[in-house]
Amino acid sequence: MASIQFLGAAGTVSGSKFLVDTGGTRFFVDYGMFQGQKRLRMLNWEKSPVAPDSVDHVLLTHAHLDHVGMLPALVRDGFKGKIWTTPVTAELCEINLLDSAHLQEEDARFANKMSFSKHKPALPLFTTADAEKAIQRLTAVEYKTPTAISEDTEVRFLDAGHILGSAIVEVTGRGQAPMRIVFSGDLGRYDALILRDPVPVESADYLLIESTYGNRAHPPEDPMHDLAAIINETARRGGMTLIPAFAVGRTQTLLYLLRDMKERGAIPDLPIFVDSPMARRVTNVFCRHVEDFDEEAKAVWRKTGECPILSSNTMFVHTKDESQKINDIRYPAIIVSASGMATGGRVLHHLKYRLPDPRNTVVFVGYQGVGTRGQLIRDGARSIKIHGDEVPVRAQVRNVEAFSGHADCDEILRWLGKFRKPPKMTFVVHGEEASSKALAAEIERRLGWKTHIPEYLESYTLR
Repeated sequence: MASIQFLGAAGTVSGSKFLVDTGGTRFFVDYGMFQGQKRLRMLNWEKSPVAPDSVDHVLLTHAHLDHVGMLPALVRDGFKGKIWTTPVTAELCEINLLDSAHLQEEDARFANKMSFSKHKPALPLFTTADAEKAIQRLTAVEYKTPTAISEDTEVRFLDAGHILGSAIVEVTGRGQAPMRIVFSGDLGRYDALILRDPVPVESADYLLIESTYGNRAHPPEDPMHDLAAIINETARRGGMTLIPAFAVGRTQTLLYLLRDMKERGAIPDLPIFVDSPMARRVTNVFCRHVEDFDEEAKAVWRKTGECPILSSNTMFVHTKDESQKINDIRYPAIIVSASGMATGGRVLHHLKYRLPDPRNTVVFVGYQGVGTRGQLIRDGARSIKIHGDEVPVRAQVRNVEAFSGHADCDEILRWLGKFRKPPKMTFVVHGEEASSKALAAEIERRLGWKTHIPEYLESYTLR
C-alpha cells in the first residue's frame, strides 16, 4: 500500500521534505533545510527519521535552500540514488549548495575565531566535499517530459513560475491501478516579472499545495512605484538603500526592475552593488537561459541583444576586500546582498554597518521566516544581534510585499480552479499554522474539496 510521510514543511514554511513509498519505489520530493526559529534549525542537526540508503530517488521542485539545502547531508549519510530535476534547477542547485557549504564553513571558522558560539568547536552542518558529492547525483529532465524513474513510477516537471527552473512535480504510478500525486512546490504569481505563469494541472488523486501566503492577498501596489519612492527618498537624505535579497531569483527580479526604473527615469542612475558571489553566478545562469523568460522579458532581449537583468552602473562584488570597501562610500547608492532573511552571508556585515545610521533604508522584498533577523528587523526590533554584537536599528525599515514570488490565496485558488475534478485529498503544506488553516478553509468553502493539514512526521496511506 502506498503512503506519504511529511518530514518537513508541515506546520512551517521551511524544511520541505516528503517521502513517498509506492510499495515498489521510495522517493523524496525535496530535501530542504529548516530555517527560522531555533527549534526548527536544530532539526537540521538531528538524525534523519528515514534511513537515507532506503530511499531510491529524490525529486526537486526548485533550488531554494528550504527545498534542497540538506541534500549534502542526505548523500553523506548514505543516499545512493539519483536526484531528478529541471536543467536550470540542476545548475542553480550546484551554485546554491556549494555556496551554502562555504558559508557554513566560514561561519564556523568565524565563530571559533571570535568565540561567540556555545559549541566548542563550532562545526558546519555539512562541508563543501559533501555538497560536491550531492551535485554529482543531479539528473536533469526537460519540462513536460514524461520520465520513468522506476518500473512503477513516472515523473513530469511542469513550470511553477516561482523562480527560473521551478517545477510542479507530477508523479504517476504505472501499475494496474495507476495513482497520480501532484506536488505544487512553491507556486509563482500570475504576470510576474521575468517568469512565466504556473502551468495548470487538470487532475490528481492526491495534491500537496503550498500555503506560504494562504491567509492573505498581495497588495495591488506597483512595486516599481513603491521601490522608486523609497530609493529616491533615501538618496535625498544622502543615505544608502540596502536590500537583503535571495540570491536565487529575487536578486535577478530586482535587477530587472532596477534596469527598467533607470530607463524610465523613475530613479537616477545610482551605483548598484550586488554583493553576493552566489547571486553573480546565478545571474549568469539566468542570462544563459533567456529562452525560459516570459515574453515581456524576452522582448527586451530581442530589442537590445543584451540580458534583460543587466543595466548600467551595476557592479558585481567579488572579494571580501571589495565588499568591505563599500563601507567607505558616502554617496547614495543601492546594495543588494544575500541572504534574503538576513540569516547569514555578506548582508550581515552591511546591516551591521548601515543599521545604526538613520539616513539609510533597509528594504525587505521577500518572505521573512518567523524568528529570522529579517522578520525581527521588519517588525520593529530596536536592536538586533549580529556576530555576537547588539546592533541598534536606527535606519529606516521598509517592506515591499509586491515582490513576493509566492502565489497568494486568490492566485492559489485560481490555479486550483483548473482541476477538472477534486483530488481525493488535498494536503495543505509549506505554511505557518494560520496560513495553512486559512487556505484549507477557503479550498473547502470555495471548491468543496477535502483538505488535511499534516503534522510533522505524520504518515498518510494513499488508497
